Amino acid sequence: MRAFHFEVASRAALSVALPLVVLLLTDHLDWAAYAAFGAMTSLFGRNEPYRVRMRTVTVAALLMLTFITFALVLAVAQAPLFVLTLGLVAVLAVGIIVASTAGLFPATPVFFVFGYAVVAQLPTPGDEFWPRFLVAVAAASFAWTLTMSGWLLRRVAGERSDALFKNLLYGALVRPAAYRDRRVWFSVAQNVVGALLAGGLAMAAGIGHPYWAVVSVVAVLPPPGAAHSVSRAFHRIIGTAIGVVIAGLVLVPGPPVFVLIAVIAICQFGAEMLIGRHYGAALLFVTPLALTVVHLTSPAPVHTLLIDRVIETTLGGGIALAIVLLVQAAARRRKPRPPLS
Repeated sequence: MRAFHFEVASRAALSVALPLVVLLLTDHLDWAAYAAFGAMTSLFGRNEPYRVRMRTVTVAALLMLTFITFALVLAVAQAPLFVLTLGLVAVLAVGIIVASTAGLFPATPVFFVFGYAVVAQLPTPGDEFWPRFLVAVAAASFAWTLTMSGWLLRRVAGERSDALFKNLLYGALVRPAAYRDRRVWFSVAQNVVGALLAGGLAMAAGIGHPYWAVVSVVAVLPPPGAAHSVSRAFHRIIGTAIGVVIAGLVLVPGPPVFVLIAVIAICQFGAEMLIGRHYGAALLFVTPLALTVVHLTSPAPVHTLLIDRVIETTLGGGIALAIVLLVQAAARRRKPRPPLS
């Protein structure tokens, strides 16, 4: 099991680090977001047999690139808030339906929403549409190749593969009729309501980076059919708060860019090692990772960045927690009472 987690974490770290190094060497580090979100392709198909993995990773890559392209178009057009909001609703709906249909894991649209929200708000000159798009395509293609590379490694290892790698036993459940499942549409509805409420409150309060409140809601709410967990909301809030402290220790001294790229790679590795074991512990790495990527893409005063992250995560986590509690209460009311003796 440890060898398997190490394999997954290593390819995830490499998939994000190398594109960032290329951008650094070509003096285009302000395009880091496109490389980072394209590289998230490597987060899918963790332990699926390769024939299945090829399908799910391809679907995930194409979906991520579709949303990045959509967000780039809106950014170039300087779309108004109303259009960006409609776009967010579309990303949530399409992301959940496609993930449920193709059996993607992670099964939530959190990475797609994060990518859309960040890219859509980045100032984008019209003549930079294609270069930025191609950075995302190149990063996604590289991540796809790394994710599938285990097939060749296992072939080379031959009989030793059982000792080097975990057997790939879990296939993705394809559900062509997922769009007719009420649970899928219920998940879409609660994600849309929670995201719009969190984003609206964050903007009304004048907090910077309101998409973090939106992402926090989507990260806490469960995929269609899964149990609603109160603990996940608390893990999100507490893990993020501690992660912000860690990020502050990294960002406040103002280290050189190559150190920040190394931090991103280390955090990606740590997050993948822990995400299946303890969500709150994984956020100790996820939070510095996200903050460092945003800092590279659009530098801002570090203390403002850290405070916004804590406030908006607490806001989004609180709204998601309220939705979870309401759903649990409704489920208890629907549960039939035992007959009186």
